[in-house]
Amino acid sequence: MTASEAEAGAAVAEAEAEATATPEQSQGRPPPKGILWLASYPKSGNTWTRTFLHNLLKILEGEDDAQDINEMNEFTTWEISARAYEKHLGKPPKDCDREEIAKIRPKVQEEIAERTDGLALIKTHHALVMDRGVPTINFAVSSGAVYILRNPLDVAISFSHHMSSTVDHAIDEMAMVGLETAVTDKSVYEIYGSWSQHVESWTHKPHRTIYVMRYEDMIANPFRAFGGLARHLLLRPTAEQLGKAIERASFKNLQEQESKGGFREKPEKAEKFFREGKTGEWREKLNRRQIRRIVQAHHVQMRRFGYITDEVAHLVP
Repeated sequence: MTASEAEAGAAVAEAEAEATATPEQSQGRPPPKGILWLASYPKSGNTWTRTFLHNLLKILEGEDDAQDINEMNEFTTWEISARAYEKHLGKPPKDCDREEIAKIRPKVQEEIAERTDGLALIKTHHALVMDRGVPTINFAVSSGAVYILRNPLDVAISFSHHMSSTVDHAIDEMAMVGLETAVTDKSVYEIYGSWSQHVESWTHKPHRTIYVMRYEDMIANPFRAFGGLARHLLLRPTAEQLGKAIERASFKNLQEQESKGGFREKPEKAEKFFREGKTGEWREKLNRRQIRRIVQAHHVQMRRFGYITDEVAHLVP
């Protein structure tokens, strides 16, 4: 057994020990159905998590080839596709007001759940809020959610590259309560809110169906982080299978795939989607004023998740 396999095996064992159900009890449950939300503020590890799950599911089904990042519609789908909304609106979403779009969002999500055999994995950047009197997430047709968060000091850098903007503009966007995206020919809007609003909306009240992961833990100990996620979803990979899924979803492999074939989800103006995949970049890329702005805007949620370290504690108002 290799060191990686040993670590993976330990992670699987630890995740199983922490679970509330025994293997026999889990095996007796009906398979989960409905929507499993993969939720995060942008540039926080959502696509990485989705790629891991795709690779793990393929491995568990006996497929040998790694997941193509441009073919991730086998297990996941897109909730904000303009086409799905146009079916109900009778016209392109760009020609509608946002109240009309918000009103039919639960129905679009219900249809996704109905046409999916088993779990429908949906990536979302929605904050878990009410939108014009309608919830952004229809939990009546959902089985749960995985929420991924990342230090906003690093998010600001990645978000600026994602938008092809300055870091200061990204910091402004991250502080904007109720922030919404545009309606385009391809998609309806999403409600991000501010970084703090987003994190609080999904995590303020612990819930057994919402599994919370920190990007930093995924980097520091992927076997433990992803092994815990697999266990939460009632998946039972061996140590070898878990290690293989983690390796296939590594940033190195994702970057290689993007460099060879591009990535359909990359914004047009962004240079690349899978940029660095590391933590602590803020120490080199942000100036003192930018660090202060982020800490002062988000210190409450940062403290909850261990991001107020000795380096930045003096900046908390």
